[in-house]
Amino acid sequence: MKWAVVTGSSSGLGMAMTVHLLELGFSVAGGSRSGTEIEHENFYDLELDVADEESVVEFYETLKGLTKKIDVFIQNAGICEMNSLAESESEFFAQHLATNTLGAFHMLKGLEPFLIKNHTHIISVLSSAAKYAYPSMSAYNASKFGLKGLLESVQKEWKDMGVKFTPLYSGAIDTPLWDNLPKDFSRSRMLKLDDFLYVFDFVINAPDHLRIADLTFLHKEGFLE
Repeated sequence: MKWAVVTGSSSGLGMAMTVHLLELGFSVAGGSRSGTEIEHENFYDLELDVADEESVVEFYETLKGLTKKIDVFIQNAGICEMNSLAESESEFFAQHLATNTLGAFHMLKGLEPFLIKNHTHIISVLSSAAKYAYPSMSAYNASKFGLKGLLESVQKEWKDMGVKFTPLYSGAIDTPLWDNLPKDFSRSRMLKLDDFLYVFDFVINAPDHLRIADLTFLHKEGFLE
């Protein structure tokens, strides 16, 4: 049985990827703060706050009782809020870094003992915001640019382990995330969840020796602003 870990599995992309992995025959440990509605014999719903190092340690301790090795690790948990620079407080900025960047650091550090040499596949949902700056999203952009650097460094550090890294730089995807943002964006210019899963399925089924180093995909009309 192959094992996958998905962070942020309670909704949106995280839930969709979890369901897809279960359909492919994986056992999946999903980590989230609020829990997941998924009911499946091979799904394990674990409490996880990636920004809290103690929570991450407890997550991996529980995971040890389920499996010793992870085939696929999905780095998905994150937050995204909008604010102009002038209206952003230090706490607002720090929350994005704590979840999107420091949280990834916590998870990668704890993952190391579960790596399978020349096999484990780490897929990270970075979004196009790791490459392309959006107005009123300085905190989010900074956290995603930081995550990109973190992943590139760890990839080189784990080179001898043969761990495969796939960063996904997706454009805007029509999920409930956008319901809570102050600006009214055109949903017709966003990718659909099925579009994302089309790419995800391609990546997850790629042969072990094939590394997709830089995959950017977005709506044909380009970046959303």
